[in-house]
Amino acid sequence: MLVQMSPSALKQTRWYEYGIRFVLGGLATVLAGAMGARFGTAVGGLFLALPAIFCASATLIESHERRGKEKAGLDGRRRGREAAALDAAGAALGSAGLVAFAAVFYVTVSVNSAAAFAVAILAWAVVSVSAWWSRRKFRTVSHRRSSNSWRSAHRRSVP
Repeated sequence: MLVQMSPSALKQTRWYEYGIRFVLGGLATVLAGAMGARFGTAVGGLFLALPAIFCASATLIESHERRGKEKAGLDGRRRGREAAALDAAGAALGSAGLVAFAAVFYVTVSVNSAAAFAVAILAWAVVSVSAWWSRRKFRTVSHRRSSNSWRSAHRRSVP
């Protein structure tokens, strides 16, 4: 599977959905700022690491997928939930990369801030891509295992 950009998806989004993303993203950023002001920058930074747009994106992805299936005359609730879950899994993998970025930057910033930033970006990329690759590899293996065990159990029960 090749990751690619699809400009046609921009046409499918309604104008108010961009507004929802903007408002929810802004609210998440304001919440992070308030948490930082109240409890310190370390805690505020943790909340800022929350993908501000994720909350809005998950609901919009679900509604787009559901709407597309309903236009075809099918019940799209399951498809919408699955699409939102897939987006959430991607956000979790990206968060692992964010943790790597923060750890590497924290350790190396005292030496040289520009170099620390470059090395932290590299760590983010390596961890994120490795997590994605591992998840993809694990899902393929576990899916094969479960389908093979079903087949062998099914064969035993059929005379």
